[in-house]
Amino acid sequence: QVQLVESGGGSVTTGGSLTLSCTFSTSTTTTSLYSMAWFRQAPGMQREGVASICIKTGRAFYGDSVKDRFTIARDMAKHTLILQLNGVKPEDTAMYYCAADESPFCPYRLLREDELRIWGQGTQVTASS
Repeated sequence: QVQLVESGGGSVTTGGSLTLSCTFSTSTTTTSLYSMAWFRQAPGMQREGVASICIKTGRAFYGDSVKDRFTIARDMAKHTLILQLNGVKPEDTAMYYCAADESPFCPYRLLREDELRIWGQGTQVTASS
């Protein structure tokens, strides 16, 4: 059973940067994960996809609101998924969730939340001026 643990959230000044990490633990030495993604949910809002990535190839997809500001990457040696936030805006304030799936398919677009079955508990990001 794969478990996901997010970290790195906190307060950040508007225009600043923050790095979120998602460590995935597995009972095997090689990961069975194919797709991973970051989602976020602001208070009173629906959860939205931020970025998705194919674990095998590194091909990534981004939501329109974060394109050219956020970067998703994976470090297989450390079993870690990264989300680099640059140029943070107040509307980026949300709980950020890491998600993954073991279905043997790589994403070809930004994934929906119903397409990933493994979820972390989330890490809060608060942007303020």
